[in-house]
Amino acid sequence: MTALAPAPIAATAPPEIRPYSAYVYAYPHKTAYRPLPDRPALRDLWHGERKDALSLYLHIPFCEIRCGFCNLFTRIGAPDGLTGRYLDALERQAVAVRDALGDDGPVSFANAAFGGGTPTFLTALELERLCDIAERRMGADLRAVPLSVETSPATATADRLAVLAERGATRVSIGVQSFLPDEARAAVRPQRRADVEAALGRIRDARVPVLNIDLIYGIDGQTPATWRTSLDAALAWRPEELYLYPLYVRPLTGLARRTALTDRAWDEQRLNLYRQGRDHLLAHGYEQVSMRMFRLAGTAPQGPDDHACQTDGMIGLGCGARSYTSALHYSFDYAVDMGEIRGIIDDYTGTEDFTRAVHGRPTNGDEARRRHLLQSLLQAQGMPVADYRERFGAGPHEDFPAELAAFAARGWLEQDGRGPLLRLSPEGLAHSDALGPELFSPAVRAAMAAYEAK
Repeated sequence: MTALAPAPIAATAPPEIRPYSAYVYAYPHKTAYRPLPDRPALRDLWHGERKDALSLYLHIPFCEIRCGFCNLFTRIGAPDGLTGRYLDALERQAVAVRDALGDDGPVSFANAAFGGGTPTFLTALELERLCDIAERRMGADLRAVPLSVETSPATATADRLAVLAERGATRVSIGVQSFLPDEARAAVRPQRRADVEAALGRIRDARVPVLNIDLIYGIDGQTPATWRTSLDAALAWRPEELYLYPLYVRPLTGLARRTALTDRAWDEQRLNLYRQGRDHLLAHGYEQVSMRMFRLAGTAPQGPDDHACQTDGMIGLGCGARSYTSALHYSFDYAVDMGEIRGIIDDYTGTEDFTRAVHGRPTNGDEARRRHLLQSLLQAQGMPVADYRERFGAGPHEDFPAELAAFAARGWLEQDGRGPLLRLSPEGLAHSDALGPELFSPAVRAAMAAYEAK
């Protein structure tokens, strides 16, 4: 990329950008992935890559219910034998991937995660097998690295949690969303508070070091008072981490078929609830890690924060998982519609040859710069400019003068972004879901716009 002189800060007010454009947890998004015509061999993709501090992610695409806001790759329930067939395929994939990593350098894992879907949809015996696949087939020492596992109130049973604790889980994340039954129903997530509290008690009894609770703001009918009720109910458990998510209404989800919460008044409601939640957690001893993530002061991080992975090196196993090399991000096909998801899962369980990448997007050159800047800048600690310059040979203001000038003009950057640390202001963090998409490349924007939801 040609180095450019930093652009001057704009003197006029920038055009308005709505605060909730898109939740950016990975770049590029899977809607920008496409079938790879050459189907490159995994051994070639990973040859020469650094493999001594990899991240391992195992994806389980099953849930007992599907929440109204969810557009994740997951299906409700599993017919007899499907979870077993899925684990068979996962094991075949693990064998192929571990072989593809080769022996041209040391292979080891720095952290691991089980996500979904709901990994604890699996039985205790199936969770044992999942851990065995990670350890015996991939070579990850789960008791020696941070291991994060997602769960739900209905599936956080004592026997499942005992397996996870014994196998080395250091973090359990539970999606509560709201402690109030009326709000849970409004989000198409029927649950009883008593069941939620019981699940939280079982997690604490399992003595997993870190408990994370997910909450959602912006639910239809939610008020500052009811939001405070959920915040205080979560704080009663003194979780080591809390995630505060704004509600999104996405195509093909349950809420998209039932509601039209898309106006500017809703934007303002979510911003106000975000600020209330942020200030409440800061006052109770939590530190802000990102717009969404808050960590109890003194708690050690359990793996990369908020999906921050600037230098790639991700191994994803399962039909909804992504893998990242320095030049290519790859996965399997993506869908939201339940029928499409069932078909993709069936194709995955029937696959024998996992030696090639079939679906993905190149991420070298300009895209690597955008990814590093985007995912570093969205962290509250900010990005050392020297680290960016060392990696890419130029500073972020040289590579992205217009974007950073616009962020500064909106008051989203501390010190107008000119210090040794490029960091968001509190208002910039609040607008992370507007700022992130502004850094997408034209090519990625075009690919996402051309994607047909299915």
